[in-house]
Amino acid sequence: MGKLLFEVETFQIIGACMKVHKGLGHGFLESVYQEVLSKEFNKFSIPFEEQKRLNLYYEGEKLEKYFKADFLCYNKIIVEIKSVAFLPKALENQVINYLKATNTEVGLLINFGEKSLKWKRFINTENS
Repeated sequence: MGKLLFEVETFQIIGACMKVHKGLGHGFLESVYQEVLSKEFNKFSIPFEEQKRLNLYYEGEKLEKYFKADFLCYNKIIVEIKSVAFLPKALENQVINYLKATNTEVGLLINFGEKSLKWKRFINTENS
């Protein structure tokens, strides 16, 4: 079995998320997790841009609409954070669509709203 795409980077991001969840627990608003996670990214020396505006494309043509990622880490991994009781399929589809529309290869969906941190990793197979 081969290595995962951006394995080290995603491992570091998830580690920072685990530290935040362990420190705060579940039940806070998404904005609280976002603020604390940005502090942890700095401590972990994870390069990131918060609320990063990403251009969307259709058949190679840039659209007027755009997407704001909660985080863009390492200039190549979209990180969407949530604080909900469970992750419905619609939120997974949202991340998959963001990957396709921005031609980004890897995305993480992180949920701080459950008793244990939940995360899912997505790959844009059209771009990989």
